[in-house]
Amino acid sequence: MEYITVRAEGSDQFIEKKSRFIGSCKPVKTEEEALEFIAGLKTKYWDANHNVYAYILREGNIQRFSDDGEPQGTAGIPVIDTMKKSGVTDAVIVATRYFGGILLGGGGLIRAYSHTASIALGAAERVRMKQCLKLGISCSYDSYGRVQAIVPECGGIVDGTEFTDKVTISMHMEPELLEGLMRRLADATAGRAALERAGEEFYPLPVE
Repeated sequence: MEYITVRAEGSDQFIEKKSRFIGSCKPVKTEEEALEFIAGLKTKYWDANHNVYAYILREGNIQRFSDDGEPQGTAGIPVIDTMKKSGVTDAVIVATRYFGGILLGGGGLIRAYSHTASIALGAAERVRMKQCLKLGISCSYDSYGRVQAIVPECGGIVDGTEFTDKVTISMHMEPELLEGLMRRLADATAGRAALERAGEEFYPLPVE
């Protein structure tokens, strides 16, 4: 089970025929969070001509957008279409425009708002959220060096390491990679490394 969202809040901007466009993006889980982000940017950019927005949420399959005074179909739709094409969900984008005195026309507005959404997504960094296995590996100090090297080689990501009378590595990995890890651990430690499952959780992974 996986989906694509953005890693963190980010923003970027550009100038198009003297109009300044600012794209701001943030990961959100609920409509309340999305609306709070939109309201905050409308306050921050209170003197802007337009604060166009769009958001897509997994929960309830919610999709909303607003042209915020721009000609119908030239602002909110290009923003949400850009989000859809990138596969992003659980995210909100606000595209702010300070009008520079030169009309862009319908096609120009569509291109400008699409680009604003694209740079906002780039600033927030798309990630693939996947349900991964949370694992714990216990091994001796003698085996630690080999085990530590094997985990990333098998696609695992170390979350923490505890040193007591033994070494315990906390990690997560995609479920389909577990079998390969188990084989490598058994070979490297003669079966002495203990591997325990600690549940499942969504983790950010690179977008392929």
